[in-house]
Amino acid sequence: MTQTAPAPGKSFLDEVKDAVTPQVAAEQAVTRLKQLPGEPLDTRAVADEATARKQILNRDIDGALAIDPAGTTDTLLVASGGGTVLATALETLTATLETAERRTVKTVDVAPASAQDFAELSSFYLVVGWCVGGYLAASILAISSGARPANPKRAVIRLVVMALIAIVGGLGGAVIIGPILGALPGSVCALWGLGALITFAVGAATLALQGVFGIVGIGLAILLTVIAGDPSAGGAFPLHMLPPFWKAIGPALPPGAGTWVARSIAYFKGNDVTGSLVVLSAWAVVGSAVTLLAASFRKKSATEAEGGAAPQLP
Repeated sequence: MTQTAPAPGKSFLDEVKDAVTPQVAAEQAVTRLKQLPGEPLDTRAVADEATARKQILNRDIDGALAIDPAGTTDTLLVASGGGTVLATALETLTATLETAERRTVKTVDVAPASAQDFAELSSFYLVVGWCVGGYLAASILAISSGARPANPKRAVIRLVVMALIAIVGGLGGAVIIGPILGALPGSVCALWGLGALITFAVGAATLALQGVFGIVGIGLAILLTVIAGDPSAGGAFPLHMLPPFWKAIGPALPPGAGTWVARSIAYFKGNDVTGSLVVLSAWAVVGSAVTLLAASFRKKSATEAEGGAAPQLP
């Protein structure tokens, strides 16, 4: 089963992608799930329970209902590491269906969240911290040295400083959330790399916005990473449970992309992170390029202005 964004008048669950049964029982289960009030589920059958488990760990689906055609007890596979709210919702929805059919269901968590990771929010707040560190560092550079770097050399210096801050901040966040607090399992090195990338991506984007719009760029960075980024990041409610607008923009913004990767590192063996890492890398590359281009344009404009003001020789 997997879940997607709710539509008006529907349950907050929007998809359930798997029902694992022999062929006939599978078809019957799919039919029953599709007939739930409000059509909250999108069901399909897969070959067997092992396939469903693999797809859950690959983050292709969020859960699976294994029907036992020979008995009255079925198995619900969930992954609370992808969001405890989602896992609980799937349990509630399935229990309601099974009760109506006079069947029972047992739940198996194939990717359980850490006991120290309350409501599976640690990954979200970790990424938010890195994002805040990114735009604050870039903002401090602007306030201390001017919103717009005067030339490409100064822009390069800011980007290098930003990279150093990102490396230190990424390591700090990974160590605090892992060995110190024990809130997230997974590779400290992988989280360190993710943190450095997120911090630099947000910082570079902030520098770019400052280079183009001046001090107003700081506000635009906050608009993207906080006002738009936090609600769409899939923190308290995983991505597939968000309303359509937030679900659409979330994966394209650093908080959403970062939260997805952090959860994959912690609970899903690092699976399905390529797309999100590409998004974060794009923010870093484009932000750096725009920062340098804006500085080059500013230097060229200043040079032309000085040349135009110079006295003309006969």
